[in-house]
Amino acid sequence: MPSFNYDFPYSTKKLPIFAGNVVASSQHLAATAGLRMMARGGNAVDAAIASAIAITVVEPTMNGIGADAFCILWDGNKLVGLNASGHSPGLMTPDQYKGQDKMPNVGWGSVTTPGAVSLWMELHKRYGKLPFADLFEPGIKYARDGFRVSYMVSRQWERAIDRLKGQESWVKAFLPGGRAPRPGELWKFPDQAKTLAKIAESKGEAFYRGELAEAMDKYAKETGGALRKEDLAAHKPDWVDPIGLSYRGTTLHEIPPSGQGIAACMALGILENFDIAGHDPDGPEVAHLRIEAMKLAFADIYRYVADPRFMEVTPKQMLDKAYLKSRAKLIDAKKAKDFGPGTPKDGGTIYLGTADESGMMVSLIQSNYTGFGSGIVVPGTGIALQNRATGFVTTKGHANEVGPKKRPFHTIIPAFITKDGKPVATFGLMGGAMQPQGHMQVFSRIVDYGQNPQAAIDAPRWRVHETDGTVWTEDHMPADTATGLEARGHKLTRTKAPSFDFGSSQIIWRYPDGGPYLGASESRRDGAAVGF
Repeated sequence: MPSFNYDFPYSTKKLPIFAGNVVASSQHLAATAGLRMMARGGNAVDAAIASAIAITVVEPTMNGIGADAFCILWDGNKLVGLNASGHSPGLMTPDQYKGQDKMPNVGWGSVTTPGAVSLWMELHKRYGKLPFADLFEPGIKYARDGFRVSYMVSRQWERAIDRLKGQESWVKAFLPGGRAPRPGELWKFPDQAKTLAKIAESKGEAFYRGELAEAMDKYAKETGGALRKEDLAAHKPDWVDPIGLSYRGTTLHEIPPSGQGIAACMALGILENFDIAGHDPDGPEVAHLRIEAMKLAFADIYRYVADPRFMEVTPKQMLDKAYLKSRAKLIDAKKAKDFGPGTPKDGGTIYLGTADESGMMVSLIQSNYTGFGSGIVVPGTGIALQNRATGFVTTKGHANEVGPKKRPFHTIIPAFITKDGKPVATFGLMGGAMQPQGHMQVFSRIVDYGQNPQAAIDAPRWRVHETDGTVWTEDHMPADTATGLEARGHKLTRTKAPSFDFGSSQIIWRYPDGGPYLGASESRRDGAAVGF
């Protein structure tokens, strides 16, 4: 290995690209995997699937074959959504968690039925042009022959060790030499290559009703897991209508609950009641209003959002403009406040985007949730299972209480932007509870201030943190803004770059005259926007 260090003493900014066919992803090898499919004559869906498959290999720290996934796409005529998140196993009952004040985030007790493979299958079935097996070629090659681990992925890998060092199957699979791979080191995972080949050859059937389903069932029975082959066979993704909220004439679309995307729409609906255009986009006045709007939205979603079959209120009620205006009245422009939920009435994730010259645009997100997920890796398969059951609560009677055959509260949320019913942009920002906060901040910068997508995703971010209640800030936030927030009563936690805590965004922006797209990828990750 070269002897140079990996210090980055200078602030770095990427420039956007312009092309008729674009893929933007949080890992550059995954982005080029998708672009290769377009070069073969594939469309944006083919590219998205190939990128999603490859990224399970080249960014295993954030997602895997055992992940969940969601998608919003413009199919050339209309906007559609696909929810491929899994339900809890039939054997996952509240009694399993009796006496626990919260759900575990490691081990079998955190695993729900994995859905990412079903998204690949369903998207291809409806929209794919290339043969399904072709889309696996880059991912299989990277797993079989190896790839050079990128810098941020190496850091994520190292950071996962403390949480997962007690999970024997994960240690054996991902720490074969007793440590995480260093930046630039070659990583091979032949078990994963074999599994991807089986999924490709069977068009996904091996994963849900064949050899791989049997392997997951067998390992769960041997090691105390609730997942069964019956859960896998019963799983199916759902086509859904995206929800949306028009903000100053431009609409942000999200996947409906049980996802948290509705929080971004709610925060914008609250923020719309304030005239922020006359203030500095990086100043304390605007940051304070955005933070308070986000806190109000979070108070509601943590109270109400769950599997929609169990929710007490509807997304329509939560997005009602009159209701959001009433919530906005609770904000004090000079003082930070703690908010409880209102009463609405009637009235470790990866993100990628693709767009092709025919006008098809795909916004896709795929995640194991916390880093590598549960730490459960099915021996001999390379299948690292997500820990999405962590999204449930153990509170008796809560709409999101853990139970059998339910979808938990979900953090991963692809987004899409339209104006006057026409497609504008694929858009996403990964990072747990940071996602709706990042959606709102970036969207507001573009709509309120006319910032270009690259500038909007490079700008300093804040995060209302879900564990300690403080507002985390990036080190390139202006000093006057930070002190202005503290003067308003916000408790700030300052972080140093590069940080994983503020997400990573990719945007593909469509020009209204039908010309090339603008692709933007930020520098907080190893990603890239590529095109031709």
